[in-house]
Amino acid sequence: MSFRERLQAASERNGSLLCVGLDPDPARLPSHLGPADDARTVVAFNRAIIEATADLVCAYKPNLGFYLAYGPAGVEALIETRRLIPPEIPVILDAKVGDLGNTSIAYARAYFEAWDFDAVTVHPYMGEDSLEPFLSRADRAVFVLVKTSNPGSGDLQDLLVTDDGATEPLYLRVAARARRWQERFGTCGLVVGATYPRQLAEVRERCPDLPILVPGVGAQGGDLTATVQAGLDESGAGILINAARGVIYAGSGPDFAEASRQVATDLRDAINQARRR
Repeated sequence: MSFRERLQAASERNGSLLCVGLDPDPARLPSHLGPADDARTVVAFNRAIIEATADLVCAYKPNLGFYLAYGPAGVEALIETRRLIPPEIPVILDAKVGDLGNTSIAYARAYFEAWDFDAVTVHPYMGEDSLEPFLSRADRAVFVLVKTSNPGSGDLQDLLVTDDGATEPLYLRVAARARRWQERFGTCGLVVGATYPRQLAEVRERCPDLPILVPGVGAQGGDLTATVQAGLDESGAGILINAARGVIYAGSGPDFAEASRQVATDLRDAINQARRR
């Protein structure tokens, strides 16, 4: 099955467009699990979150940086976390990678083969040849950064550029280029922050069929209803609403996983309610 097929199956099975970010912050891990600076604590934490939410999500998204911060043991914790996720649920590695051809080939082998992730996030600044080693994997997916959720995203992404006789923000030119990559490779998705629902609607209009990963709901202040309505495709799906801190740190005591499950349930249901509006 392709990534898109697996994602659709998981979404339909769980009635969900919710993607949970598995981002272990040592300052917020429940103390009863063990020392916060021990990567084994990370695995125990992630295991509990996954077991509590696996029937509520369409995907998971660990961010590579949180694991690299633990050193080699953190990489092992990431690999073990990947193994803990049920095989029917797609997993996106948030690595924001993009480099020269030979280096990208090595990254693609690491993330897709050695670590067995289903998708990665990439930045497009170095052009198509830097992404082709990822895009060419027919059973995987590549989520291209288009308009990110951080306040400084406009420093470059909002710059007006002229291409093919049209002048428009750079993020829309990136979206247009990603649509061409999708037509060629069939493995492309987009990343657009929930903090910019107007821009999300513009990107959806430009790319009506591409899946869009949407961070920024919750701790970053993105409006859920506006985000869902701006990002849905014609089938009433096509978006992955990512939430990390608001879900995985819903509690800090022995019942932290149950608290996470409740928040994930409420968020999944709120997303579905917004879909029906």
